Amino acid sequence: MKVAITGGAGFIGSNLARALIDHPKINQVRVVDNLSTGCEANIAGLGVDFFEGDIQNAGLLDQVFRGMDAVVHLAALPSVPRSVRDPMASHQANATGTLQVLEAARRAGGLHVIAASSSSVYGANPRLPKHEDLTTAPMSPYAVTKLATEAYLGAYHHSFDLPVLPFRFFNVYGPGQRADHAYAAVIPKWISATLAGQPATVYGDGTQTRDFTYVGTVCRVLTDALLLRIVEPRPVNLAFGTRISLLDLIPEIETATGHPVEREHVSARPSDVPHSQADNGRLRALFPTVAPVALEEGISATADWFRTSVMNAASSYPQGRRAAEPDS
Repeated sequence: MKVAITGGAGFIGSNLARALIDHPKINQVRVVDNLSTGCEANIAGLGVDFFEGDIQNAGLLDQVFRGMDAVVHLAALPSVPRSVRDPMASHQANATGTLQVLEAARRAGGLHVIAASSSSVYGANPRLPKHEDLTTAPMSPYAVTKLATEAYLGAYHHSFDLPVLPFRFFNVYGPGQRADHAYAAVIPKWISATLAGQPATVYGDGTQTRDFTYVGTVCRVLTDALLLRIVEPRPVNLAFGTRISLLDLIPEIETATGHPVEREHVSARPSDVPHSQADNGRLRALFPTVAPVALEEGISATADWFRTSVMNAASSYPQGRRAAEPDS
């Protein structure tokens, strides 16, 4: 099987590329990424074919998708706060970008398209756990773009018989996730701060709940979806119902890092969803053998990766010179 990954130099994409390139049933992996949020170093030495460029470049997509069997569409401008600051950029990258990917998949002969949506589409709907048939109530431009992503996949399946599978990701975390930018996710940001002896920034009172999913589990599901050629035009939650508050996350990080977590509370962010938890019934029906990595195991692996990153960054500087915070 030959697979293309859009956004393959990013956090989830590079982890998936690593998983696929080592799989005996995958013959070729191509990555396309404009490096706006990804990093070429993430895929260095993996043996993938890398194409630098934007998914809104139709000619580039035709080149990347030619001869492929499937595409995992992960390219996006992530982050709710980013989309609040610049809604148009999020729409162009996420909604229009998805449309370009689907058109290119059609031109390439009808590739199997697996794409990332987001739990943020549930938004203001308070019901827990979140099942896929709930009314969506986006609270941010980012959430709207992800709702458009999965709607376009469904429309292309019904209009053009394109084989598709939209996944709603829930707070994916793990090794390789950057902590050095304004839109960093909570787990890498708190682990990095704790290891550096800095306070962890808590937006609001910290009672918000999230359904964290380890990136290795996500890659396992995506790999199975490719190899089994799972086609489902309805969105599928990719999470396992493991709801935890941000405050309850702190002891897990303290155990994994071996350091106390100092908290610094700041104002809550606009458009943040207060609570999130997945109903995984549809996921379990499609992937009955997938076992999620436990939160404590995942956070431990993530902390280990950050320690290694810090040591590698420090060793690249002459003795006596202080290394900057590593680009993770």
